[in-house]
Amino acid sequence: MREEATAFVPGHITGFFSAHPADDPTKAGSRGAGLTLTDGVDVTVEPTDDAESTIVLDGEELQIDPVDTVLETLEVSARVEAESALPLGSGFGVSGAMALGTALAANHVFERKLSKNEVVTIAHGAEVRAGTGLGDVVAQACGGIPIRLEPGGPQENKLDAIPERARVEYVSFGELSTADVLSGETDQLSAAGAQALSRVVKEPTLLSFMYASRLFAREAELLTEQVARTIGDVTEADGQASMAMLGETVFALGTGLSDAGYEPAVCATHPAGAMLR
Repeated sequence: MREEATAFVPGHITGFFSAHPADDPTKAGSRGAGLTLTDGVDVTVEPTDDAESTIVLDGEELQIDPVDTVLETLEVSARVEAESALPLGSGFGVSGAMALGTALAANHVFERKLSKNEVVTIAHGAEVRAGTGLGDVVAQACGGIPIRLEPGGPQENKLDAIPERARVEYVSFGELSTADVLSGETDQLSAAGAQALSRVVKEPTLLSFMYASRLFAREAELLTEQVARTIGDVTEADGQASMAMLGETVFALGTGLSDAGYEPAVCATHPAGAMLR
């Protein structure tokens, strides 16, 4: 057993998706596409003698169900301490990042000797079971601009990618409940997601991805008034922007938000997936 380990997991912005439930959470998931970000989550795991594990994000002790499930699956008790510039519940895959980071770091600390696919499967299943996400973990394990062609964990999922990199700007106006959206009627959302995926598979470029993402947000009826107004401002400034799924967050390529008069956070697409520090 090691004293501690730290994993970095890139943030992930989903542009569009379709939901695919299954009885086995490791086989459930989503099809879709998104951007992984150089802004992400650092997750440090250290063993503890306490029977109960502790989860801390940016200095605040929280209950994050996917992280609890990962620790229970690995049959360990630990202190999990995470730091991130990304807000929780705003469409950046923070819960998925914490689940995956915990799985990677705990696997190392407690010498479980699991493969990458096994670790990712545990984290993906934990997030699906909690209702906090369907595809972030698989994308975050991959990095880049992944296209998820099939739902499920890494054993089920077929991945492709848009072979580009980009500067990314984002502004977040608040939280949206992923669990509330996913527990409701998703037929219209999934139909829009399938059309968006078909478009991007035929033309795997960032421009096509952004267009498909905007169309999806509108057809899935997920746009809030503030998000719609901000996307319109970027469009008027000749930029490309869309809504992060699922959060009241707008992301743009290049200097789209800056050119529209906003003061966004700035990062880039991340060239690699989650990794131990």
